Amino acid sequence: MGDLFLLSERQMGQISPFFPLPHGVARVDDWRLVSGIVYVIRNGLQWKDAPKDYGPHKTLYNRFIRWSRQGVFDRIFASLAGEGPNLNAS
Repeated sequence: MGDLFLLSERQMGQISPFFPLPHGVARVDDWRLVSGIVYVIRNGLQWKDAPKDYGPHKTLYNRFIRWSRQGVFDRIFASLAGEGPNLNAS
């Protein structure tokens, strides 16, 4: 994946408890997909312009929409906001 943006292990550890449990079929790598979602949003890209290494752009989009509707990102943001201003420390 070379120079692509990936969340750190610590960052994934903070947010992964908020991810819904998989139902039956194993889902695509959460680490790669969530990093891809952050990359697209942070850079103001369209989903179709996401680097292929993050996975299919439709998968990125569908996961973002599904988890947004389920309130996953709202819960993550609320939790991180409660931790204070030092969220960017690695």
